Amino acid sequence: MNNLRNSVRLIGRLGMEPEVKELSQGKKVAKFSLATTDSYKDQLGAKVLDTQWHNIVVWGPSADFVKKYLHKGAEVAIEGKLTNRNYTDKDGVKKYITEIVMKDVLIIQDPKNQN
Repeated sequence: MNNLRNSVRLIGRLGMEPEVKELSQGKKVAKFSLATTDSYKDQLGAKVLDTQWHNIVVWGPSADFVKKYLHKGAEVAIEGKLTNRNYTDKDGVKKYITEIVMKDVLIIQDPKNQN
């Protein structure tokens, strides 16, 4: 049950091509946005789509996998953990970011590899 303490599972579509950076000592990190869409009916019975955007971060060898196989528009299932961090921007304003550090991914549909 310890795995449930901070576990996130999402199915959505990539909103951008993953960006991969190589950091000091050869460590790699990839980042991309993932859109998840849910629907519900409003008070008048009309269907409403609600899209949420999530910041996904991938470390190490998985960053190379993400760069090679994940593309904008691909539908994927990811599993990871929720993280929060903050920084001060160049204007001295403190910024807060919530990200999901991806541990596992399953490609459901990739529009670049359609037959």
